[in-house]
Amino acid sequence: MCRRRAKKQGAQSLGRSRGGFSTKLHLAADALGNALRFILTGGERNDITQAASLVKDLPAAHVIADKGYDSEAFVSHLKGRDSEAVIPSRATNKVQREIDTHLYQERHLIENQIGKLKQFRRVFSRFDKLAKNYLSVIYFASSVVWLR
Repeated sequence: MCRRRAKKQGAQSLGRSRGGFSTKLHLAADALGNALRFILTGGERNDITQAASLVKDLPAAHVIADKGYDSEAFVSHLKGRDSEAVIPSRATNKVQREIDTHLYQERHLIENQIGKLKQFRRVFSRFDKLAKNYLSVIYFASSVVWLR
């Protein structure tokens, strides 16, 4: 008699990119760098596809993001919410957007938060196959980081 484990059903949020299978972690944080919202996608997905869902229902006077979130539709969406977009233009844009460079320097808080999360072994190596399990580990690690 041969016994098999039950198949794991559900989304995996794995995508093939240049380096192989990978996952992207999209993160929204407050002014102190504390994580508020996480979204997982496959490694080949564009950042701009998750931009509107990251900032949905979050009150913000300024939205600071990197060039991956540069889109005229997203910037106009932020203006409609009375938020200032601090997103540098991509080099291929004909018209370069002016941004507040001192305010843009605060984006390092997001990078620091991701670095703190990657100190947890289960986060940086992704042992979990299913996206919901991996996301729950990320939420737990973020809670631990927030309480430190």
